[in-house]
Amino acid sequence: MNSAITSCEHPKPLQRGDGVLNSHEGGQGRKKDGQPRGLSSSHLAYSILDIPPWYLCIFLGVQHFLTALGGLVAVPLILAKDLCLQHDPLTQSYLISTIFFVSGICTLLQVFLGVRLPILQGGTFAFLAPSLAMLSLPTWKCPTWTLNASLVNTSSPEFTEEWQKRIRELQGAIMVASCVQMLVGFSGLIGFLMRFIGPLTIAPTISLVALPLFDSAGNDAGIHWGIAATTIFLIVLFSQYLKNIAVPVPVYGREKKCHTSKFYLFQVFPVLLALCISWLLCFVLTVTNALPSAPAAYGYLARTDTKGDVLSQAPWFRFPYPGQWGLPTISLAGVFGIIAGVISSMVESVGDYYACARLVGAPPPPKHAINRGIGIEGLGCLLAGAWGTGNGTTSYSENVGALGITRVGSRMVIVAAGCVLLLMGVFGKIGAAFATIPTPVIGGMFLVMFGVITAVGISNLQYVDMNSSRNLFIFGFSIYCGLAVPNWVNKNPERLHTGILQLDQVIQVLLTTGMFVGGFLGFLLDNTIPVPEARSPRTRCWQDWFLLGPLSLTCRWMAFPSCVCISVVSLCVLISSSYKDTSQIKLEPTLKTSSLTKSPL
Repeated sequence: MNSAITSCEHPKPLQRGDGVLNSHEGGQGRKKDGQPRGLSSSHLAYSILDIPPWYLCIFLGVQHFLTALGGLVAVPLILAKDLCLQHDPLTQSYLISTIFFVSGICTLLQVFLGVRLPILQGGTFAFLAPSLAMLSLPTWKCPTWTLNASLVNTSSPEFTEEWQKRIRELQGAIMVASCVQMLVGFSGLIGFLMRFIGPLTIAPTISLVALPLFDSAGNDAGIHWGIAATTIFLIVLFSQYLKNIAVPVPVYGREKKCHTSKFYLFQVFPVLLALCISWLLCFVLTVTNALPSAPAAYGYLARTDTKGDVLSQAPWFRFPYPGQWGLPTISLAGVFGIIAGVISSMVESVGDYYACARLVGAPPPPKHAINRGIGIEGLGCLLAGAWGTGNGTTSYSENVGALGITRVGSRMVIVAAGCVLLLMGVFGKIGAAFATIPTPVIGGMFLVMFGVITAVGISNLQYVDMNSSRNLFIFGFSIYCGLAVPNWVNKNPERLHTGILQLDQVIQVLLTTGMFVGGFLGFLLDNTIPVPEARSPRTRCWQDWFLLGPLSLTCRWMAFPSCVCISVVSLCVLISSSYKDTSQIKLEPTLKTSSLTKSPL
């Protein structure tokens, strides 16, 4: 996200007067009233059409790769258990390398042919919920023997077929669903759909991408809570408490030659630093035998030598190719589930396009650019399905934020990042190294990452009136049903049997995908519940006092339990507020730039 090398040739635009590299304010200026405003080209070291020096492109490209690293690595590691691969780190490394490689291809396609903004593509969490729901069907549940490390022979044809037939099923569903995304994008339907998708649909959908994964994150962290807590502590320390601390780093420039400049290291790489330190701690505890050596003991999976042979087994070079796991298979249930993820991914990407344009000083992307971007993302999902990543692709929000910190909005930097991803996907040892990260370290990272994703979803409510009982009801009911309905269906799948196997599977996958349940209810209710007319402030004040004043006194006089009083008063608050002005603030998916320059898109 930021690089000390940026001051080598262009120190003035990239360095402040106090010798600090770039801005740690996220690269955004401020108006006199304190409101944020978009970056103009004068605030950027390199605008969207500029071409920085080749060495600067390489260093900033590597930086974007490291920024996206957490999300890219997390997706295969989450899928590993349901693909029966939890005891096969070598295959996990192959999946990591494949997702690196495909993300590089999709990034180049998006920059040159898609929305043509400097935006990175990578694996999407939106596909995880429907993928896990599909793999939880009785047909695809892992056999008991694959869960026992002592019974697993990773080189046996039987085991290989067990995990490959599951990923082939995911491949087929992703490839068919990607055709829907391409249709929506290239036909221009995305603009029509966005008229009906507001914050009350987006908030529960995005929040429910991460909320159902609490079980997976908790189980991984519970392998050794001490290691997981250390990882969490370090991420919070670096990203929240030390983010404004500048670290002096050596820099070489033509004018000043060798000198030092300040670099906001903790703000730029909090997750990467925390992972490395926790990883090193696990290595030290392993070498000193502070962690148990018995496989059944608590904390054994925190040892670094449990997966140590992966690095020696992994090839130095491995070229991923389409169909490497076999011919994809298709089921109706998987397709419908992934389509729900596609819709969520499209909505999020449209918001990323607007945010990216604002940060690089470009005007808001026109409709044809958005259509191309969504269509190319669909093509990227098709390629991801063909290569067998077990996931799709989407725009990476964290890399959009990195543009504001580096103040480099050049497309060529993201082209360099795409090339770095391609190279990392070809080097087999790179993927193997990430596959050896101890489980509790990953669990600690997941707890922070999923918490942030949930909060990002809820933050969309800032664009609606949350004093409205209508909006409170829609959001609360949608997100609660998104948790309750999948939980009940998972416990009672036999209640949904219709006698038609394919229909049963479709219903079960959709109803066990929390983001589909919550997003659908939010969409339905937001577009059907009428917005009541406003009442005057004087009438509203009088009605509130008339309703709540006597009720609160009655509760006190009659000595009702406090819980009863609270319930009665709360009900009356909802009844009273239903007469208020509950009109929803209609905004675009994200803030738009005020720039009116000619679009480079």
